[in-house]
Amino acid sequence: MEALLDDQVDAMFQALADRTRRDIVRRVMVEELSVSELATSYEMSFAGVQKHVAVLERAGIVSKQRVGRAQIAHVEMAAIRTVRSLLGELEDLWRARVARIDDLLADEEATGQ
Repeated sequence: MEALLDDQVDAMFQALADRTRRDIVRRVMVEELSVSELATSYEMSFAGVQKHVAVLERAGIVSKQRVGRAQIAHVEMAAIRTVRSLLGELEDLWRARVARIDDLLADEEATGQ
């Protein structure tokens, strides 16, 4: 995980901070979709959806492949695993801190303080 550049991590989390982009990731994880197909589900212009996909692509979360005239988007699972791993590290850190607090409280109760 240390090999990941902070800028890459920032780009991933910034990209996922937007609900439309998270929805695009969810939909593309289920099935690869063209940007045109994605655009039919949102109340925004095709160009707006294209910009969201471009942000996800720059963050390394989504890739596009040209098939004929269509640009087919698919999720880069390695990026999703990276995000999951980073969140797991934070969860582990937080759980360890809560466990230490529980231990301190248990010690206080045992000693009657």
